[in-house]
Amino acid sequence: MGKKKTPAINSSSTADIAFLLLCYFLMTTTMGSHTGLARRLPPIPDQNQQVEDQKINRRNIIVVRINSSDKILAGSEPIDIRFLKERVKEFLDNPNNDPTLPEKEMKMIEGFREVPVSKGVISLQNDRGTSYAAYIAVQNELVKAVNELRDEFARANFGKPYSRLTEDEQGWVKKAVPQNISEAEPKDVKGSK
Repeated sequence: MGKKKTPAINSSSTADIAFLLLCYFLMTTTMGSHTGLARRLPPIPDQNQQVEDQKINRRNIIVVRINSSDKILAGSEPIDIRFLKERVKEFLDNPNNDPTLPEKEMKMIEGFREVPVSKGVISLQNDRGTSYAAYIAVQNELVKAVNELRDEFARANFGKPYSRLTEDEQGWVKKAVPQNISEAEPKDVKGSK
């Protein structure tokens, strides 16, 4: 008697089916997109442009430092992150025209009107040992402070929050309440350990 053949499954098309399934899942699956901080870098200067030394009045700058222990200094005083936003808002707004806080200059905003604009600049410096979480938390508080000032300006001048303004109105608010955040290269920040 001869040997019996066992029936086999034809697997020649299995690789084709697996490839088609892989293609299907790659095309239909959405990957999570991570967004970072919204920052616009300054344009590349023209090679023929002369460099001017800009003098900024000391009263117009608040230096926010984060040391390697994630302690925060606003100016020369240690500050808890919970109070940083309000401190920065007060600095930029200068509601009582305090001579130690930023000066304001009247600027004509095309299409709107003349408004007082703060010359305040936030200078952020962090230590090489600063944790990423602390850095992001401070960045968020600084941006929140500017966004809240913009929202307050929008409500006072247009009667509605910033998010509900037209594109032109938002442009006017951005010019009236600029976001001037300067970041220095990480270094060894001393103080408040």
